[in-house]
Amino acid sequence: MIAACTIAGSDSGGGAGIQADLKTFTALGVWGLTVVTAVTAQNTREVRGSWALPAAAVTAQIEAVADDFLIGAFKTGMLGTGSIVRAVARSLPEGVPLVVDPVIFSTSGHRLLEAGAVGDLVGLLIPRATIVTPNLSEAEALAGMPVRTVGEMAEAGRAILDLGAEAVAVKGGHLAGPTVVDVLVDRGGEVRLEGPAYPGPVHGSGCCFAAALAAHLARGFTVREAFSASRAFVDAAIREAAGASNGHRIVNPGSTAWYTR
Repeated sequence: MIAACTIAGSDSGGGAGIQADLKTFTALGVWGLTVVTAVTAQNTREVRGSWALPAAAVTAQIEAVADDFLIGAFKTGMLGTGSIVRAVARSLPEGVPLVVDPVIFSTSGHRLLEAGAVGDLVGLLIPRATIVTPNLSEAEALAGMPVRTVGEMAEAGRAILDLGAEAVAVKGGHLAGPTVVDVLVDRGGEVRLEGPAYPGPVHGSGCCFAAALAAHLARGFTVREAFSASRAFVDAAIREAAGASNGHRIVNPGSTAWYTR
């Protein structure tokens, strides 16, 4: 049984976080394991509150699943506090592929990682990452530079690569224009993948992409293979996004479009 484990927060709206990760793992034929770091009260419009779990509870969950499953990849999402980041770094098994989605803010602007914990993320988890998946604002925070163009995405990716990661995929979904360009930077150079820009934001797309990377790495894909396959997967999940009652759209990793097109 191929298994992947997500270490992230719970999204009560089901569109992002642990819930989106599990849907993605299932769609890609991977058994999903979970380590819950926080509970959030949120929907597609806003995060109304978040409550971090004790670091000891996060450690216990990681140890429990690592003791009983052959885990092909880990993925981190919302970690919330420095103590949780440190607990994750101490507890992760060595030698297992790690996808770090550096969740700092929600799309609506709610802070999901305490300011003091960014240094722990940079010092403890990014150097262990097989791939880091920042969006534009996260790339700016980690690289310490403005990211407004595809060229700046690549430059920021190289700066984050210098922090010790094996690869960085900078997501360009928030750039204006008729197409979306995602940039992968690794020790061998750079890959740019382009696709259509669908109208309006889609809740959970970043979580879905990082989870797809973890699933593909667990299945034995190389980083570049996983990047290409995950880009195609999340494109389908965005194209077939579900609609909430308020008109906002939610990423749909379980869409039949992925299997039939």
